[in-house]
Amino acid sequence: MLAGAHDLPVGGGRVFPEHNVVVTRPSAEGFAAFDAICTHDGCTLTEVAEVTIRCPCHGSRFTITDGAVVTGPAKRALTPRGITVEGDSIILGS
Repeated sequence: MLAGAHDLPVGGGRVFPEHNVVVTRPSAEGFAAFDAICTHDGCTLTEVAEVTIRCPCHGSRFTITDGAVVTGPAKRALTPRGITVEGDSIILGS
């Protein structure tokens, strides 16, 4: 289990660097997960704020809904990861 669903605020998310994944909660019922590696230069993403996933190295930002690039220099979206939500548990897929 990565986290409890109640631990992620709507419009936010959390980076799990030990699993190289970022999990977001774009809506009350929806969750998404992506590789926590920036597609620009391979830096580890560190923050989910103001409805974007942020890279600390060069300022790229990605949407919390589908990992698309909002602000470069990254040109490619984040790679999706599989998760399941069972009750209040968010579980990383294989």
